Amino acid sequence: MAVSSEVNILHYPQLDTVLMVEETIKEHSGEYKKKSLWEHLPKKMMYQTYNVTINYLLDSSKIAIDNEGKICWIWNPELVRRYLLDSSLAVR
Repeated sequence: MAVSSEVNILHYPQLDTVLMVEETIKEHSGEYKKKSLWEHLPKKMMYQTYNVTINYLLDSSKIAIDNEGKICWIWNPELVRRYLLDSSLAVR
């Protein structure tokens, strides 16, 4: 993750924390900006840990941030699987 080399990270998120953030984003895709989403999480977490989680989700292409700053869930594993199985498509 590129973030770890740029910033001294005090606390890395646990898997359940990442999953909680993912689920919240899926449920409220396109509704909240970064700080507002953090405030609406079901459990409290350090903002630095939240930033690490958001950066991980951005780097893994699971989320995107639109031009208004709202966070959207974009990962669609079924669509990816369908494209990978389609022999008429080729990876370049």
